[in-house]
Amino acid sequence: MNKELSKAERTRQYIIEATAPVFNKKGYAGTSLSDLTEATGLTKGSIYGNFENKEEVALAVFDFNTCRVTDMVERQMAAAITFYDKLMVYTTVYNDERLAAHGGCAVLNTAVEADDTNEALKIKAAQAILKWKKTIATLIDGGKAAGEFKNDVNSEQNALSIIALIEGGVMISKVTNSSHNLQKILNTVELVINQMKK
Repeated sequence: MNKELSKAERTRQYIIEATAPVFNKKGYAGTSLSDLTEATGLTKGSIYGNFENKEEVALAVFDFNTCRVTDMVERQMAAAITFYDKLMVYTTVYNDERLAAHGGCAVLNTAVEADDTNEALKIKAAQAILKWKKTIATLIDGGKAAGEFKNDVNSEQNALSIIALIEGGVMISKVTNSSHNLQKILNTVELVINQMKK
């Protein structure tokens, strides 16, 4: 049974959802309090009545943004039959315009900004990458067990390579303002996945 959210919980959730694209596009350092009040229409007191500080908002927003992408992936994977098709979902999701509209990949954006400036956000980004790696490696292992992939495929190495290609593709696409560059790199992800097949 779903428990109804309290007014405070609804306000917190509203702040997270309203500021999610702002943090994802401007980053933690680039997002000001006035950005938060403008995005939410709330006062500084309302925001800091629900969150201790800007970092607490940013951490909650990171979780929200990464969950949004994970949900997109999981929905499409649920409809995929084979482990191969489940892996190919990543090439579809990361080519989705909705991702770009929200500022791109929160993991990439946060990792690049926070690696030397914000330990808490750096840890969140690292945890997200490690979880992602485990998910992909588990899919590859499942494909090996099901006879879809070659037995000698290194699951962890391929998982990291797929993540690196996707994140690199998103970064190159953003800085060059070219979705075609992302598509070319996602085509390489497809090649990596195809090379694992028996």
